[in-house]
Amino acid sequence: MQNRVTRRSFVAAAGTSAFAVLAQRKGFSAATEEKSIEVRLNREIGTIQPTLHGHFSEHLGSCIYGGIWVGRNSPVPNISGFRKAAVDYLKELGLVVLRWPGGCFADDYHWRDGIGPVEKRPKTVNIHWGNYTEDNSFGTHEFIQFCRLIEAEPYLAGNVGSGTPEELRDWVEYCNYPSGSTLADERARNGSPEPFRVRYWGVGNENWGCGGNMTPEEYAGHFRRFASFIRPFGDTRPFLIACGPSRNDLEWTRRFMENMHRRTMLHGYAMHFYSNAKAESTKFTPEIARAQLATFAAMEKAIQDQRALLDKWDPERRIGLLIDEWGVWDRISRDDEQRYGRLWQQITMRSATAAALGLNVFHRQADKLVMCNIAQTVNVLHSLLLTEHDRCVRTSTYYAFELMKPHRGRKSVVVENPDTDPLALSVSASVRDKTLVLSMVNPRVDTTISAKVSLAGGQADGGEARMLHHADMNAYNWFDKPNVIVPRPAKVEARGATVRAELPPLAILTAMIRLA
Repeated sequence: MQNRVTRRSFVAAAGTSAFAVLAQRKGFSAATEEKSIEVRLNREIGTIQPTLHGHFSEHLGSCIYGGIWVGRNSPVPNISGFRKAAVDYLKELGLVVLRWPGGCFADDYHWRDGIGPVEKRPKTVNIHWGNYTEDNSFGTHEFIQFCRLIEAEPYLAGNVGSGTPEELRDWVEYCNYPSGSTLADERARNGSPEPFRVRYWGVGNENWGCGGNMTPEEYAGHFRRFASFIRPFGDTRPFLIACGPSRNDLEWTRRFMENMHRRTMLHGYAMHFYSNAKAESTKFTPEIARAQLATFAAMEKAIQDQRALLDKWDPERRIGLLIDEWGVWDRISRDDEQRYGRLWQQITMRSATAAALGLNVFHRQADKLVMCNIAQTVNVLHSLLLTEHDRCVRTSTYYAFELMKPHRGRKSVVVENPDTDPLALSVSASVRDKTLVLSMVNPRVDTTISAKVSLAGGQADGGEARMLHHADMNAYNWFDKPNVIVPRPAKVEARGATVRAELPPLAILTAMIRLA
């Protein structure tokens, strides 16, 4: 998918004087600290795969129903039942890859319930998320159609917890076999004569918990059995993804890998890493914000530790490491859940800062990762979009992803940061075609950072920057005020071996630097 970032979108403008005004209104002034970083342009880490900017949608709360899917007869503007605003916004952002149908929901989901005439699909109970009645009007065909509308690659999570190897094997054939088999012909009768060509397949989800409460040894046995029956159908070779640990559980990984005597069937290994907090999204204090934002240093260490452990069995790195669920998980308001659905949370400036910290981690660890999927796309947890009836708003996290988009497909280069504090200035850098993309995130809630970036192995010849910032960390975009937090032009100085920029508290800045 092409980047559509142009020089016009990075036009330079005035600096951060607006921050000072807003900070004064809030009754505080931020101290300023100088920080020095070195970017080594001649030391490549690896390609920043676009799939590191992946996403996840589950049958949970109003993520699917009311968020993505409103129905063909809905008064909400839609494209064949899909909320038009969601399609437009997500296509504009470039969603790359989308994981579905769960999450915990996946290990109690039986794919045949979601195919065929809608009026004949069974009504089932969503046992994981509120015991509401699932009418299965959004199933495999609808998900694939949505992916095609937003130009994202589908990633299907298969049912290991309550399913069978036969069920998952048949789902793969149904999706991918061109024609001539009973399942392929059934797909054609259901409106899709062409195969879906789904490459990414999760073999279970959180099988240490909601996916079956298994031990690593038990799950390894299930994975081997299920994977044995998943084969290439047509011209699509499945990429099989195993359930990895919650956070940095090295014991789960060690015991799972010790029981994987046939590792050629294992292509990906996915851990989950949530950054929890003890406050509702709009009621964060500086102390609670610091504690949550500091977890991204732990996530970076988890990536390094998990990859190093996998390397003992897989030194050639044929098994890709994923984080296919990540993001902030704040305390959920009961009133908000009753109005908007389970795990609904507001997305603030602090939320966007967290998203940018995560993306910077992925860029810096680009040689160790193949995919990362933030949870979730619409209305649930760390979402890109919030909806209500016919209204849809892009959250601050949407714009954090937009600011980071220029890194996709470029070569990540080494950033040397002498500051080891978990809340140190966060930087990632990538290069291609005489352009350096430099993203800086200030996770400090009370300190402005004057950043000096030294370039080793190259010279700067000017540049442009954009910044996402609001002086109130609990500020957010809302339906009647959708542009409270949006990227704006920012000042950057880029001459010779030095790039300078100033970042107020909780700010995200991406600069496009021309290299001489």
